[in-house]
Amino acid sequence: MWACYMKKVETTNNTTTTETTNLTTSTDSHTTTMNASKFKNWKQNAITIAGGNGQGRESNQLDHPSGIFVDKKKNIFISDRRNHRIVEWKYNAKEGQTIADRNQMHQLNIPIDMTVDKQNHSLIIADYGNKRVIQWSNQNQQILIDNIECYGLAMDKHGFLYVSDTDKNEVRRWKMGEYNNEGTVVAGAKGKGNELNQLDFPAFIFVDEEQSVYISDKDNHRVMKWRKDATEGTVVAGGNGQGRKRSQLSYPHAVVVDDLGQIYVADFGNDRVMRWYEGKEKGEIVVGGNERGDQSNQLNGPTGLSFDDEGNLYVADYSNHRIQKFEIIV
Repeated sequence: MWACYMKKVETTNNTTTTETTNLTTSTDSHTTTMNASKFKNWKQNAITIAGGNGQGRESNQLDHPSGIFVDKKKNIFISDRRNHRIVEWKYNAKEGQTIADRNQMHQLNIPIDMTVDKQNHSLIIADYGNKRVIQWSNQNQQILIDNIECYGLAMDKHGFLYVSDTDKNEVRRWKMGEYNNEGTVVAGAKGKGNELNQLDFPAFIFVDEEQSVYISDKDNHRVMKWRKDATEGTVVAGGNGQGRKRSQLSYPHAVVVDDLGQIYVADFGNDRVMRWYEGKEKGEIVVGGNERGDQSNQLNGPTGLSFDDEGNLYVADYSNHRIQKFEIIV
């Protein structure tokens, strides 16, 4: 995932005070900004804006999409997992364009997540099946980190790349451009488990302005927050066993957090997107949660999440092989 930062702005008139947030979705050099109400809502019937034409490899199809990113022009970058490719779907386009796949020099094998490094005109891809992190541009492909079961990626404003490792149950970080070392452990690395200093299949990750790392601890059905230099994390969503209650998650995937403590989680096994407030026992359903299905108000295994600069919510609808856009209610 990509780091997202929100800043709080308060405006006051004679009788009321309205609290708004300024959302910044950022990679190393790519920034998207939007203003939205603290208690924002979305239309419950989505628009399919990529895929949705059945499972397949044609240019208008997807096969189990995973990580996604929406840029300022509303172009969507998609980790098209089972097609072993990264697709760019232009705004309002009827089909996508493959920008990285398994037919080129460094073939992709189950790319799970990616981040856009616009400064270097490249993608950084979690090439899960090949156990490596790869930098991909039109001119060349370079292996950055090898022998790692990389699932999620994030970049912070200080130039660090964070990678989740599902084999070692840890998250490490590297300074961008300095990959000839083992990196630094920032979460986990205490074996598989459900203690506060452990993880069990860390999937997607998110890094805030203070370098706190949020991790979808998938097989523990929880989201963990590890502050910078912490020796253990805190549970900020789920952690009450697998289930459908508002206090529970089921195999969480993408996670996006704002500075008000609002935590957005792709609740994969429950076919919904949840919003949690840090410190609260229960979350609330944002979209989905209407049983598993392929109707416009349903999801089937949501994986990736992203926002555009207007606050519209995009969801990678994994087993429906489509990307859904839920329009914000202003």
